[in-house]
Amino acid sequence: MNRARTRRRYGLTVAAVTLLAVGAAVPAGAAPAPAGPAWHKGIPPIATPWTAAVGPDNALPEYPRPQLVRSKWQNLNGVWEFAKAEVGQAVPAGQALGERVLVPYPIESALSGIQRHEDRMWYRRAFTVPSSWKVGSGQRLLLHFGAVDYDSKVFVNGRQVATHRGGYDGFDADVTGALTGTGPQELIVWAEDLTDATGQPIGKQRRVSDHGIFYQGSSGIWRTVWMEPVAAAGIADLGLTPDLKTSSLKLTANVVNGEGLTVRAVARSNGRVVGRASGAAGTQLSIGVPRPHLWTPDDPFLYDLEVTLLDGNRAVDTVQSYFGMREIGTTKGADGKLRIALNGKILFNMATLDQGFWPDGLNTAPTDAGLKFDLQQHKVMGFNAVRKHIKVEPDRWYYWADKLGLLVWQDMPAANTGPIPAEWRDQFEAELHEMVREHRSWTSIIAWVPFNEGWGEWDRAATGRIADDVKRQDPSRLVNAHSGVNCCNSHGDSGRGDVIDFHQYLGPASPSPDGTRAAIDGEHGGFGLKVSNHMWFGDGHAYEMEPDSETLTRKYVENQRAVIDSARSCGISAAIYTQITDVEGEVNGFWTYDRQVRKMDFQQVRAVNREIIAKADGSAGNVPQPPPGTPGLTGVSFYPLDGTAEDAAGDHDGTLVAGPGFVDGKKRQGLELNGSSQFVDTGAPILNTASDYTASAWVRLDKADGAFQTVVSQDGASVSDFFLQYSGADQRFAMSFAGVRALGPAKPEVGRWYHLTGVRDSVKGELRLYVDGELAGRTGACLPQAAPTGNTVIGRGKYNGNPVDFLDGTVDQVHLYDRALSDQEIKQLYASGN
Repeated sequence: MNRARTRRRYGLTVAAVTLLAVGAAVPAGAAPAPAGPAWHKGIPPIATPWTAAVGPDNALPEYPRPQLVRSKWQNLNGVWEFAKAEVGQAVPAGQALGERVLVPYPIESALSGIQRHEDRMWYRRAFTVPSSWKVGSGQRLLLHFGAVDYDSKVFVNGRQVATHRGGYDGFDADVTGALTGTGPQELIVWAEDLTDATGQPIGKQRRVSDHGIFYQGSSGIWRTVWMEPVAAAGIADLGLTPDLKTSSLKLTANVVNGEGLTVRAVARSNGRVVGRASGAAGTQLSIGVPRPHLWTPDDPFLYDLEVTLLDGNRAVDTVQSYFGMREIGTTKGADGKLRIALNGKILFNMATLDQGFWPDGLNTAPTDAGLKFDLQQHKVMGFNAVRKHIKVEPDRWYYWADKLGLLVWQDMPAANTGPIPAEWRDQFEAELHEMVREHRSWTSIIAWVPFNEGWGEWDRAATGRIADDVKRQDPSRLVNAHSGVNCCNSHGDSGRGDVIDFHQYLGPASPSPDGTRAAIDGEHGGFGLKVSNHMWFGDGHAYEMEPDSETLTRKYVENQRAVIDSARSCGISAAIYTQITDVEGEVNGFWTYDRQVRKMDFQQVRAVNREIIAKADGSAGNVPQPPPGTPGLTGVSFYPLDGTAEDAAGDHDGTLVAGPGFVDGKKRQGLELNGSSQFVDTGAPILNTASDYTASAWVRLDKADGAFQTVVSQDGASVSDFFLQYSGADQRFAMSFAGVRALGPAKPEVGRWYHLTGVRDSVKGELRLYVDGELAGRTGACLPQAAPTGNTVIGRGKYNGNPVDFLDGTVDQVHLYDRALSDQEIKQLYASGN
């Protein structure tokens, strides 16, 4: 579906110093409340520290576009007339509406004063254009809508001036031709939001919260509405890309009616000019920034930028902006693993999942101070990054991320979790590319995430193409094609993008980078704590509930220390903890949903987070080197299983449990097991699972169906440390850890002897399976194992503390090694028949 809109973008950049000065000097200009019924604030189930401060005269009065500032503007937030709209209803021009709503809070929110959902709605108010703006005498009047969810139409004095589709991007309308006279002008907005009843991108919104991971939706106007005068030839927006290789800023000023005009740009550092450039409107300029002061999370330095549009020597438009000099990419660490780098140096991204929901304003933060608060708390707790999860925020959120110093992973809002219907796919892609276009100049954003856990994905190849399209649109940032590619509705790894991203609760996840893509833990954690009188539903849930703050803090610290192991051993470049605040029924935040109660000891949180960032630096020698092990092909223990011979240590064939019998084997005799209760207990933990090891055996299956069968394993505290097995789920041989399998290529034949060898290689971080002397499968298994806690056993496994997966067949010639055998040694072992 295509978007129809009347639109001229005049939005973009502002430097830290300039923005605050200009924003403070410009009055919001909110009109008096319309006559008729009074507006009344609703009562949210729980209130934030800013709920009481919101009222008709201060509804988000700040300058809304902090990347492109003009000196004249007027805020149109405040009390508007409101009514439910009927299908096909005529525009109510000149008609008072019966309710009052506080814009820009979505109508379902308490702050709006409506506090219910409507599929369709009308908004109405009057505005007056200041005579000093000279609109109609060389100046045009632009109306700006930060966001309206989802379909919208705008009318001025009964004349339609804009249509727009999309709930997370802004739009503009030149309304000069619709103005009448110099007095009050009528503005009416129609909006329709069917939320999850369609295929539209909705993020985590649902018409009705599911008390789980999807929340109350937000309909209608939910970002600031405002107006400004702009010359007929004016700057529409700025494309800003820092280039550290040339110590310059690449700038493209997109201009309306700019033919024959010139753009002049001046960059300043603390008021001092550091670079200039000029050129034809619409062309790319290069502004030199010698010896650039680089932007980092620990030093988020921003340059001021002034851009002027010239007709000869006459300035026809001037905007204030800002930029940071930084570069995101990948580089190999000293350990040889590809990692994410900021400004050419490896920097681990320690982030939270930030959903951006509020109990009083839903999609809209109650105040700018509230919007800033969540980002400030990231810094307090030692995080240097944030994943903006399946939502796009107002511009001021990204401004504060730029100012405070946070690396932003920006998600595209998902549609429903199933495949996007064919008729909505073009719309999804259009909104994705619009999101990238509108946000391409924020310093803080370092990655785009088109899909999460496969939600909305309809085809793996299409996902790869979409990732490539985004990369072509913005080659200066990373593209994470599908966060949580190992999870849920994912169609599997397309191989595209710059990142491999796994989710694991409680985690952390431990994917390993490949030759072209860094690896990250896109979601982990989720430890929860209930706090009475601070829960949206009066109750809640998490991936693991804790009884008190002390336990919650301890669990967090322990979980984060495992992130260090994953970073060092596996090479992950980022870890994203769920989550910064509770959201509705989810109570796994650092803060309660109302931002009233800290749930952990933030000093301990900060300490472990900073430790992760310091230690996850790609240093060589992070992976302990195993000892050389025992030479030869006999191994540290050998079980011939023929009922008579002793193994290399002088032992016999271990303890036979439940009476298995000896039968003709691969070599002399073998041990036949019944698949239900029989196995061999060696009486000791033969293998040091904290290092490298190999297990080898001959096996003949009596059945090969959907049941698991273990040939050799070693008991852990609850689950076997490893399984050399037949995987019933895959109907193939495997060398496995719980949830990780190196699989053979084909289903084995019943009644045939196979030689199986499983190798744990801690240096390469993998498991390898060999069948009949040949490498049959390998998989990443980079995290170090604990020291052994249970005996090595033949013919069964252990899971959830119970004996499981008994072998139904015959096993013979079991060898155990305290090292990772080489390919050549395994070939020799197979050829020997031992």
